[in-house]
Amino acid sequence: MGSAHAQGPLWGAAAEEFAELLEPTATPIYEAAFDGIGVTTATRLLDVGCGAGLALQLAHKRGAAVTGLDASEQLLAVARSRLPDADLRQGDVEELPYASGSFDAVTAFNSVQYATDPVQALREVKRVAFPRAPVAVATWGDPERCQARAIIAAIGGLLPPPPPGAGGPFALAAPGALEALVESATLTVERALEVPTPFTWPDVGTAVRANLSPGPARAAINHSGIDRVRDALTAVFEACTGPDGSVRLDNVFRVVVAHA
Repeated sequence: MGSAHAQGPLWGAAAEEFAELLEPTATPIYEAAFDGIGVTTATRLLDVGCGAGLALQLAHKRGAAVTGLDASEQLLAVARSRLPDADLRQGDVEELPYASGSFDAVTAFNSVQYATDPVQALREVKRVAFPRAPVAVATWGDPERCQARAIIAAIGGLLPPPPPGAGGPFALAAPGALEALVESATLTVERALEVPTPFTWPDVGTAVRANLSPGPARAAINHSGIDRVRDALTAVFEACTGPDGSVRLDNVFRVVVAHA
């Protein structure tokens, strides 16, 4: 069994809040990856772990024909409202429901580390990509340069024990770790990009709402209750508030560009 049965309900529990308040923070990552793999009007793009479809919207604006897969039907419902003509499917990243060689480019934004078997997920990415098609895989960068690690630390003690062998959000952040994972799936790494990715919200309340929406926060809520998670997040954002009341956390993400 793949990862969708566990991840789908978590990431879909607050789909509208995720789409409105959290997904836009990843825009710099999406744009850097699309620049890196050369998304154009001639591209047939698959986004593995497409969430509420913002990345696909941006690729569509570049003229690409877009396809997306996600674990969450609730997030896909939002994506379908944004891209009613796109092929958007629910499923497991470890078993992609597409024929071999179907896509000119494939992306996986912050999704591979949530797979039950990340190597198998990347093998599937290679299978569905046309030979030598570009692939972009993105994860968190150096934790010492990611202020959002305070969010993860705040809810870490409120989460249930992880499955044996499970890595945290920064499991692939060490130098060379993401490249090694990509190469273990017999994809060929070309280069790595570092993308500054500030998270900003107009006030503490909005920041809290945004960060109650992703899968790890929903797992913490299920385990420890929403009040404890909300209080922990509020404390983080109150410490990151500017003179105007806005919240900003500076981060870096890494994008590995490879080819099938």
